[in-house]
Amino acid sequence: MKKEKISALEAQLEAQKIAFAPVIFQVVRTMREFGILKLLSNYKKGLTLEEISEQSEVSIYGVKVLLESAVSASVILVEDERYYLSKIGYFLENDKMTRINMDYNHHVNYHGLYDLDKSIKEFQPVGLQVFGEWNTIYPNLSILPDNAKKAWFDFDHFYSDSAFDDAIAIIKKSEAKTLLDIGGNTGKFSIHCASYVDDINLTILDLPEQIEMATENIKKNNLEDRVKFYPLNILDHNSSIPKGFDIIWMSQFLDCFSEDDAIKILSRVAEAMDKYSQIFILEPILDRQQHKTATYCIANTSPYFTAMANGCSKMFNTKDLFAYIRKAGLEIEECYDNLGFSHSLVKCKKV
Repeated sequence: MKKEKISALEAQLEAQKIAFAPVIFQVVRTMREFGILKLLSNYKKGLTLEEISEQSEVSIYGVKVLLESAVSASVILVEDERYYLSKIGYFLENDKMTRINMDYNHHVNYHGLYDLDKSIKEFQPVGLQVFGEWNTIYPNLSILPDNAKKAWFDFDHFYSDSAFDDAIAIIKKSEAKTLLDIGGNTGKFSIHCASYVDDINLTILDLPEQIEMATENIKKNNLEDRVKFYPLNILDHNSSIPKGFDIIWMSQFLDCFSEDDAIKILSRVAEAMDKYSQIFILEPILDRQQHKTATYCIANTSPYFTAMANGCSKMFNTKDLFAYIRKAGLEIEECYDNLGFSHSLVKCKKV
């Protein structure tokens, strides 16, 4: 093991940053909601405490509490009693990914992660009880509180949508005529694919509750003649996957299941394939990232699955995902990396 390039005092400080991380998170989120970060973003020459209080309509006391904490976290800089937004603060206010991540963690995960320890011990999403007495989050996405529902879908779509154009270009080269979108959710991928590939017909397979949402979106985009629906609980392993598709597509889907369920799903998909069919699996894979930012975001999404989603799944690394695929009787033909912000597209065929 390499020797750590950090002193004991530096290590102690980093430990305190973790110990107080929930406090810093809420301080920064509150400053963003109160418009203080935006205010300082607009005033490059900085503002005094009194000016911030006056323009944000937050008391001197409140501004002091927030600023002192933010300065300790290097979100805000202070010089000659004037306060400035740091580079970190700039991203917290202006970077879309950062805003989406913060909203997702605040509205979806924050309260539920209190029970992460119980969730790990029980293999159940104990934290999900903050929203309802549910076994998993997925059938209930449409009835989440409005702020949590918006944050969940914004987070999910931000990462997957960034990879769609690259993935659809690969699909288009296959000259496929039919595609089964397993776990199609709100229909976003199918709408995107139908819009860019003229001669392909799609079928969305998902829970009945998700099909209801997808149907509305397909109608809004006038794609009823191109996109059909197949309501199915994929965890009913006695049910068959429909046959006759050139491509079977799964985007950010398999990471929603335990190892055993993921292998069973892939095995059933393999049974539905003929020798010309292909599977395309789009996933953000932990150890295939170009940038540390992507790796960090992916690694810290796994606790959501544990505490809030199902209690038994996580984001993939290459070794695990490829092992599941092979155990299901599938052969990996190619893996396309660096699609969008963080995704890889794994193309498979039946052995």
